[in-house]
Amino acid sequence: MVAQEFSVDLSKPLVFQVGHLGEAYQEWVHQPIVCKEGPRLFENHIMELLTRTKWWVIPVVWLPVVSWYLLKAIRMGISIHEAAPLVMVGVLAWSLLEYSLHRFLFHMNTKSYWTNTVHYMLHGCHHKHPMDGLRLVFPPAATAILCVPFWGLIRLMSTPAATPAIFSGSLLGYVIYDCTHYYLHHGSPSNLPVKNLKNSDQRVWDHIFIVGCCAGNIATTTENSEEWLILFT
Repeated sequence: MVAQEFSVDLSKPLVFQVGHLGEAYQEWVHQPIVCKEGPRLFENHIMELLTRTKWWVIPVVWLPVVSWYLLKAIRMGISIHEAAPLVMVGVLAWSLLEYSLHRFLFHMNTKSYWTNTVHYMLHGCHHKHPMDGLRLVFPPAATAILCVPFWGLIRLMSTPAATPAIFSGSLLGYVIYDCTHYYLHHGSPSNLPVKNLKNSDQRVWDHIFIVGCCAGNIATTTENSEEWLILFT
């Protein structure tokens, strides 16, 4: 009863409020707020700063890392011809990981305080504030933390020389994904195939993930005589 009556104060940091919504969280998080200004998530200024990332930071930070690991693999004896398919294996590994995260984690139903809180930090804020351009890509600090177990997993499943090449491909796949994700939300594509991809973004993902609670959450608004199509992934 208490959780159902709780009301989120949007003027205050949201992260440690949303958990109190309990079972009402799922309905709340899928009622988007169409606004270019993102909410404040944390009271702490450093924590808040770490949640905000401009899209170009992703390739600037991670493409040099991709290159370094690829060169490391070559120095360890992997030829260019061998490196190319290993990089593709890494890209496919990232694609599988990203699909699994979306399917089983980012779109899971939550109702307890901490599961609601963690879900909101990971992906719920994107559903609630889909036009927040500073939270469409994953912060580098969080990515670096997740890279540690992912590197360990690749190392267990491949040879020492192949591991850096596969890891570089995984990071490359991540960079391509995050930049594409941002562009589909905030870009204005003139190329017809890309425009079709942007317009079908929500429908395709809803079909893949079978997320009934998210289906139909496509909202339109008019701002300065311009129509915005809000798409969720």
